[in-house]
Amino acid sequence: MKIVVCIGSSCHLKGSKDVVERLHALVQENGLQDKVDLGGTFCMGKCQQGVCVTCDGEFFSVSPDTVDEFFQKNVLSRIA
Repeated sequence: MKIVVCIGSSCHLKGSKDVVERLHALVQENGLQDKVDLGGTFCMGKCQQGVCVTCDGEFFSVSPDTVDEFFQKNVLSRIA
């Protein structure tokens, strides 16, 4: 599974650093290092909807407050 988080300026201001750090921690906590490829990219072109995240190409708007819910619904449920 490939997860890409926008780290462009608009998403950065909306907390992309916190989203990346939390996703990294959740991947580690769940022992998914071999199953999840976590990366970053610059602008995805949907700045109003940031923090922009794609999971296997599907777009999501995630915030530091919703990252745990995103991980449960869109990562763990697809891998388990």
